[in-house]
Amino acid sequence: MNKYTFRLFIFLPLASLLLSQCSLSHKVKKHPEKMIHGYVSPGFEEVREEYIRNYTQRKENGSAITIYYKGEKVVDLWGGYRDALTKSKWEEGTKVIVFSTTKGLAAICLAMAHSNGWLDYEEKVSTYWPEFAQNGKENITVRQLLAHEAGLCLVDEVFEIDDLADFDYIAELMARQKPLWNPGEMHGYHLSTMGMYINELMRRVDPKGRSIGVFFDEELAKPLDLDFYIGLPDSIPDEDLAKVYYPSIMQIIFNMNKMPEKMRKDFRDKKSILYQSFKIPEKFSPNSRSTQRVEMPSGNGIGDARSIAKVYSVFAQGAKELGLKKGTIDLLSQEASVPPNGAFDIVMGLDTYFSFGFIKPGPDLLYGDNQTVFGTPGAGGSFGFADPQNEIGYAYVMSKMGLYLVNDPREVALREAMYRCVERIENKN
Repeated sequence: MNKYTFRLFIFLPLASLLLSQCSLSHKVKKHPEKMIHGYVSPGFEEVREEYIRNYTQRKENGSAITIYYKGEKVVDLWGGYRDALTKSKWEEGTKVIVFSTTKGLAAICLAMAHSNGWLDYEEKVSTYWPEFAQNGKENITVRQLLAHEAGLCLVDEVFEIDDLADFDYIAELMARQKPLWNPGEMHGYHLSTMGMYINELMRRVDPKGRSIGVFFDEELAKPLDLDFYIGLPDSIPDEDLAKVYYPSIMQIIFNMNKMPEKMRKDFRDKKSILYQSFKIPEKFSPNSRSTQRVEMPSGNGIGDARSIAKVYSVFAQGAKELGLKKGTIDLLSQEASVPPNGAFDIVMGLDTYFSFGFIKPGPDLLYGDNQTVFGTPGAGGSFGFADPQNEIGYAYVMSKMGLYLVNDPREVALREAMYRCVERIENKN
């Protein structure tokens, strides 16, 4: 679907080799019905067929997919293992870390702040956060920041994952940071830092001073009965969580030549923005409680596909039950604009399209059949998005990370099957 293969790798420990050949293929090929659960509504059977093929042909280990269409949950499937090493089954309530898919849910929180009149996307960040106006950041607007145009991809000072619990300390670090380029002229993916800036913005504009994690819990999770957290409570038992496994080192080596040239170079260059981005914060480990319990809106949200799809479904239909104003939805549904220097992402090394904290489709990055869609993918294959034109809320999550940021073959097969189903349904009506 893309002009480029859009892939994002994470530097891996040698232990990841253990999972290089670990799959369910033998068992599922013989008895797929024993490892795959849930239902699809009439008309969406093709999604289930592709979901089974993920296990029989695409080496899936454990995953879930949920799709809402016109407000109705039409696909709700889960299967495989939540832990491929212990062979613990993926249950209906299994939750998993979704990496940057979290960014989209954090952006939804800011969209609610915009609708409430607390936040103006065209206003300067420093209007809400005066300390931000340091080192050339005085005129950065909220829109520019959320479009990854601010040049704030890195943090000069080293800090660890546990430090994210101290919001004031993190805010001081981020406020002192100097942009890497002239803000507003170009863009580059703020892979690790975006969530920290979003979190502090929310704390500043919310009359109650809530963080993103608390706001999400009180204003989205509880009203919509979601099972998703940005900052996992200690009360959630380990048995409810899927273990995430990286792709093997050999998989990375054999696929490096399929990456865009700049990305391939930057993964080997310790001075590159991309390489350094993965070191923020230090000691990030997706399966550790220390990583899971802090609030990191850039990439440690944990939950099920059902919850992500439901949020996006509500927004795809205007989020009236949340009191969202139409003007906000109209903004999120707009086609992404690009900075003066064009769509080329100087961090990722290919064209990207950002708007209001979401990734939008563009000529070389397609993930829906229209320009109203908005969402965010996560490293390894997870994805959540809203399609207002078709009234779709969609989410796919998995335990075995693939080699893609967006358009992982497992996820693409499910998404394309969904759109074929929707097209057939619409043509009948």
